[in-house]
Amino acid sequence: MAISKERKDQIIKQFATHEGDTGSTQVQVAVLTADINELNEHLRTHKHDYHSQRGLMKKIGHRRNLLAYLRRTDLPAYRELIKELGLRR
Repeated sequence: MAISKERKDQIIKQFATHEGDTGSTQVQVAVLTADINELNEHLRTHKHDYHSQRGLMKKIGHRRNLLAYLRRTDLPAYRELIKELGLRR
């Protein structure tokens, strides 16, 4: 269910703002988005997995808070991240 280490490293490399960056808001949102997409696929086949559904809701809330913070502090980076991840249609 969780994303693989290779996939996570690839996402970190793609969204890092500098070398060795693993904790910036952009990286955290990108990793959470990948986790959310994986959980959505899992829940499509396992409709009654309520524990995973709760985990999904927690991840969505965390991503929402991080995006709100990024929008407040760095609007151009927020817009670029939203466009790159395909959020906010």
